[in-house]
Amino acid sequence: MPLPKSVLVVGSGGREHALIKSLAASTAQPRVLCAPGNAGIAEAVTCFAVAVDDITGLVALAQRERVELVVVGPEVPLSLGLADQLLAAGIPVYGPTADGARLEASKTFTKEILLKYKIPTAAAGFFTQVGPALDYLRSRPVPIVIKADGLAAGKGVVVAQSSTEAEAAVHDMLAGNKFGAAGSRILIEDCLFGEETSLLVVVSGRDYVILPTSQDHKRIGDGDTGPNTGGMGTYSPAEVVTPALLTRIENEIVRPSVNAIADEGMHYRGTLFIGIMLTPTGPSVIEYNARFGDPETQVVLPRLATDLLALLWAAATHQLRNFTLEVKSDYALCVVIAAQGYPENFNRGDVITLPSEADLAPQTCIYHAGTAKSPTGQIVTNGGRVLGVTSLAATLREAAARAYATCEKIQCRSRYFRRDIGARQLNRS
Repeated sequence: MPLPKSVLVVGSGGREHALIKSLAASTAQPRVLCAPGNAGIAEAVTCFAVAVDDITGLVALAQRERVELVVVGPEVPLSLGLADQLLAAGIPVYGPTADGARLEASKTFTKEILLKYKIPTAAAGFFTQVGPALDYLRSRPVPIVIKADGLAAGKGVVVAQSSTEAEAAVHDMLAGNKFGAAGSRILIEDCLFGEETSLLVVVSGRDYVILPTSQDHKRIGDGDTGPNTGGMGTYSPAEVVTPALLTRIENEIVRPSVNAIADEGMHYRGTLFIGIMLTPTGPSVIEYNARFGDPETQVVLPRLATDLLALLWAAATHQLRNFTLEVKSDYALCVVIAAQGYPENFNRGDVITLPSEADLAPQTCIYHAGTAKSPTGQIVTNGGRVLGVTSLAATLREAAARAYATCEKIQCRSRYFRRDIGARQLNRS
């Protein structure tokens, strides 16, 4: 099938940098653009200073640059209806319309669908007032999970280890306005126990392709300690998901989820991210996201032998049925370098010194996330998660060694990273 010659990627993080690198490597040699991008992306492709929530501006940009495909990275523009507006303008887009984006924009909406279609998930209750929420808490065991209903940049989830902590989280969200409108309605659900895994599923209507498995590290500190973040590192494949278990996940979760979305009348063309807990009684859905995961994308895409542009174009244009995915045998591991203090308070504007290409470990890439250029032309920190260092190798241990060797060569006053990404799988093997 003919592939588009011009592609616009919307977003400014490590996920978007990974998407751009893979799309630019397509055999179609497309012109790749980005809005708004970051310091690293701007060194690779042309960036436009259009914010991700400027829906009118993004559509106008796509029209002006005669873009043939838009790939939407983050959840905010999807929830604001960017895909709807692009399709109305006759521009193909990879990313769901606003009704599909509700799967991420509203955790209660997702939970209601999971329960309606009997897809494995934890028991839960929905609340808008403190009193009933506290009454429900007292009837459930701890630890327990409290989630802000809306978008909270990956930080609107508290896994409370005690009743006191759970009650404080309820007060913070419903009475303290910690997450603004996103926390005006909350979801309280039983805590699932086991290992987590992330599945990225490319969806086009009822057709889908499952991408390689990965496992994220959500908490800020080594040994999975401290508060949740947007993700501090990941690796692929996740060997805990055996071929037999993946078949079970597809039969019990993936296919029922894709069909449920279609049955609900959503014309879904984009990535369905499924967060799964591997409990002693079987896999169970923690959450859906309506886009590529970050930092999962940074390890999944480098492992694809398939042309990413061909895959996304097939999904956007309803040609996904019978699509064959080819995957490299390499392991991939990504270490996220964050600004000290993330996910709470952190500095911006700290100078970053990066190693030269010649000093990188083999098969290693530095993806930019929260970076910007200073007025003097230096690369500086501009977010909580700053960089993602991804390495590929024949073994996970070697991929980890390569990634960490590169992390040590990156200089920044506020540099912080976990030093145990992949440890669970490495210790198991």
